[in-house]
Amino acid sequence: MIKIYHNPECGTSRNVLAVFKAAGYEVQVIEYLRVGWEREQLTYLLNAANLNPRQALRTTKSPAAELGLLDETVSNEIIFELMLEHPVLVNRPIVCIPEGEHEKAVSLPLG
Repeated sequence: MIKIYHNPECGTSRNVLAVFKAAGYEVQVIEYLRVGWEREQLTYLLNAANLNPRQALRTTKSPAAELGLLDETVSNEIIFELMLEHPVLVNRPIVCIPEGEHEKAVSLPLG
């Protein structure tokens, strides 16, 4: 089963979910704004998607600017900790796709 860490307010996230559903995939939707992040879960997802916290930071429609996270001197560790407190700081839908006995996480859109 495909898992999508979904923000229903995000157009990209809605579009990605719609594509998977239209293709007939069974999708487990996890609304991370509602349920939040667990440290181990977010660490796993960022590592599996080959992203650091700064790369996954949502800079618009989030408190990133107010929290001072747009300053390039802010460490990934601080950004990560604030992502745990403010789930909206995580940008993109993150999708976990089954791959053999494991799963692969990707952030969409790719690139």
